[in-house]
Amino acid sequence: MIKNLSDKILIVDDELEIADLVGELLTVAGYECFTANSGETALKTLGQRKFSLLVTDIMMPGMSGVELLVEVRRSFPDVAVIMVTGVDDRKMAIHTLELGAYGYIIKPFNRNEILINVVSALERRRLSLLSQEYEKSLKMEVEQRTKDVHDREEEIIFRLIAATRYRDDETGAHVKRIGLYAAEMARGLGWSDSAINDIRLAAPMHDIGKIGVPDEILLKVGKLEPAEFEIIKKHPKIGFDILDGSTVPLIQMAAQIALSHHEKWEGSGYLLGLSGEKIPEAGRVVAIVDVYDALVHDRVYRKALPEDKALSIMVSDRGRHFDPRMFDCFMDLLPQIRDIRDEVKDTQD
Repeated sequence: MIKNLSDKILIVDDELEIADLVGELLTVAGYECFTANSGETALKTLGQRKFSLLVTDIMMPGMSGVELLVEVRRSFPDVAVIMVTGVDDRKMAIHTLELGAYGYIIKPFNRNEILINVVSALERRRLSLLSQEYEKSLKMEVEQRTKDVHDREEEIIFRLIAATRYRDDETGAHVKRIGLYAAEMARGLGWSDSAINDIRLAAPMHDIGKIGVPDEILLKVGKLEPAEFEIIKKHPKIGFDILDGSTVPLIQMAAQIALSHHEKWEGSGYLLGLSGEKIPEAGRVVAIVDVYDALVHDRVYRKALPEDKALSIMVSDRGRHFDPRMFDCFMDLLPQIRDIRDEVKDTQD
């Protein structure tokens, strides 16, 4: 007979002499047994110590054995349950098994019958727990491998972005903030966890196309000439071309952001002159956080603006430059946005 000496069994019957009799049989077989004379008492006992198996009568005053079974399966799912009854009722037997009972014994029963049912129930429980533990371990392994992949993706992305920072005034802190701002907004907009993580990594690639803009224009101090600005306006297409064609959702989102983050809600932006809902959502999010971060930090062509002045400028562009719904979300999230700004500072700060 296979048994675990740590298995504790609770026997429930409103006739305590029957519960004691079953307990004696199982004690002789090497199990540690406890008894209860009602479903209510059984639940209280289950909450006080750990049991492997519950053997319960079906017909009891107050809480019936079936009601006890349902509650045990809900509150103590690791406890196996065997039903005992004096009525040979096939429908009741099937019903209790469907509710999660591990066995069904009809009185009067002999010693071997109950021992066989107990051993069988405990072995099924052991295998079930092993299966749960394996699934949990497998899930943790998958999660760890997924995290490793995401970590590698993140490192590759930020190394790629680093190439542009050698030629631009934008700092590593800036692109990191853009990702964190965008993720915070995506969360506020109700995006899925995977989409939130994607935009956290995709948003920092918004200006990767600047790698194709000449230094004398990219790093020019002061206002650009119209012809120079036309060259600057090519960087969304350059960025899109670098990122386009991937089958990875994260890179696909990054390509959309690169191409659309200078579009404006009323259609006067560049490169495609898109308006309203035709602008990809991710591009609309990045348009807001990119402008905010640029205004409140130093740039080669001007000093940082006080936040109240920057916000005043942005509010005037609600419904013109920025999607009104998304801009309102951004304003609601200003405390979190400020926390990110304070935490991720430029080196010169």
